[in-house]
Amino acid sequence: MSSIKKFQVTFDCAEPERVARFWCEVLGYVAPPPPEGFATWDGYNESLAPENRGSWFACSDPTGVGPRLFFQRVPEGKAVKNRVHLDVRVGTGLVGEERLAVLEAECARLVALGAVRLRLLAADEENEACLVMQDVEGNEFCLD
Repeated sequence: MSSIKKFQVTFDCAEPERVARFWCEVLGYVAPPPPEGFATWDGYNESLAPENRGSWFACSDPTGVGPRLFFQRVPEGKAVKNRVHLDVRVGTGLVGEERLAVLEAECARLVALGAVRLRLLAADEENEACLVMQDVEGNEFCLD
């Protein structure tokens, strides 16, 4: 049996802080304080070599339950569909029109933050409806 109790989810991206702050808003996560000895993240970044400024950012669940999210700058852009994605569980336990209303309301909130709505996956015999979306850098996720 594994002794691993915690994990983090890592995103490759072009603008780590921008993407991290988007996900903080989506999930109610918080950004960590700047590293010791710095009053702000801008101050910390200014202390780094130019090529390392803004190369990473993280956020975490303030309750300590959810995984830490880590965002790292990579040189290449996103080229294909994600192999792994987050399901943002806003409609758990809801069905039909009630579920759709909750999904649509959350979708509107996230679009205002910079997300893009891609498509609605309608309910079928096995699954309830969900909305496929993209974050501010085009990473797919689902409102479920």
